[in-house]
Amino acid sequence: MYIVVGSVVGLFAVAIIFILLRAFRSRSGGVVNDSKLLANLRDEKQKSEIILNTIEDGVVLLDEQKTIQLFNPGASHITGWDTDEARGLDYHAVMKLVNDKEELYDSKKDPVNRAYKEGVTIRDNKAVLVTRSDKRIPISLSVSPLLDARKQVRAAVAVFRDVSQERKQEEQRAEFISTASHEMRTPVAAIEGYLSLSLNDKVSTIDTRARAYLEKAHSSTQHLGQLFQDLLTSAKAEDGRLTSHPQLVEIGSFLEQLAQDLRFAAEKKNLPVELVIGSHSTGASGGSITKTVRPLYYVNVDPDRIREVITNLFDNAVKYTTEGKISIGITGNNEIVQIYIKDSGAGIPPEDIKHLFQKFYRVDSSATRTIGGTGLGLFICRKIVELYNGKIWVESELEKGSTFYINLPRLSTQEATSIQKAIAQGVRQA
Repeated sequence: MYIVVGSVVGLFAVAIIFILLRAFRSRSGGVVNDSKLLANLRDEKQKSEIILNTIEDGVVLLDEQKTIQLFNPGASHITGWDTDEARGLDYHAVMKLVNDKEELYDSKKDPVNRAYKEGVTIRDNKAVLVTRSDKRIPISLSVSPLLDARKQVRAAVAVFRDVSQERKQEEQRAEFISTASHEMRTPVAAIEGYLSLSLNDKVSTIDTRARAYLEKAHSSTQHLGQLFQDLLTSAKAEDGRLTSHPQLVEIGSFLEQLAQDLRFAAEKKNLPVELVIGSHSTGASGGSITKTVRPLYYVNVDPDRIREVITNLFDNAVKYTTEGKISIGITGNNEIVQIYIKDSGAGIPPEDIKHLFQKFYRVDSSATRTIGGTGLGLFICRKIVELYNGKIWVESELEKGSTFYINLPRLSTQEATSIQKAIAQGVRQA
């Protein structure tokens, strides 16, 4: 059995009737008291209306054709549309969403379309709503589909709220962090420079004990400088100021070269590096990497940014692995290119995995507490990957290691060839 919701009365009445029938039947042996049932139904409907009319959040009920059937006062206040005027309209006419670059959401990104297509709740905390008077209001939006017995979407409920004040506070915090980090990097760099000179035998003469103290100070200063750099990068990532210059990149060749550069860090701990492209392993023992016939994986990304992500993940893998090997791999299908970095280290507790890509989050265990870090690296990695409509996540098992995955949209060979021709034509014209 399934129900197509056509109005708020239908939505709440069906749910209330179902609950009350079960309650009354269980209490009266299957005999329902009609007067009590109707009274309770009226009470529940009034409660629902009070809640919907009182909350500041916007609540919109859409039917199977994505037509607005319910539009509460909160939604009216945020969008500028009168409740009666909005009811019966296609949601596109009332809920126009743009990104921070003033670009209208396309059908693939639109949360409502995605909820209807994917059949799961879709959340968007970065959307900007264009009101009826053409104002821009930052909102937090959640769209939940209502499914029938065959798991088909028959309706959806969208709940959204004005987050202008929160966004403004976030921007102020980001600006403060950005300014403070930038200003502090200068004196820290000067201190690091003087410490380096002090440790240089050609410049100064110091005894063994003093050298040990200076080396510790130099190491701490480098860590502090990295913290300021990560703070600056994370602030830029949050407010959209992170520089990116996407270009056509063949990820297979890119990883081959990058793996050659990265393997030296692993070799210091006697960890071999394995590069796997498609289903072919291209060598690991002794850190040697050889070439083989493989598919071509084209993406449109900034190679410097992706290098930053992979290097961070690789360095983490080396930090937390004492024996075994590090694997860098690439595979994919017609839609995506998947990169992974796999280690045989300590692994990550299940309760920590969902927080791993948050700012300043560190896994608090005896195995990791002694290992330095800013707690911003994985957050920055996530922000960079999301710049290119990608996804990053981790799968891990304690004492058996972790695998970090990166999915990026793949360009077909035809698309890559077209881009290459356009670039070549532009160079010739220049």
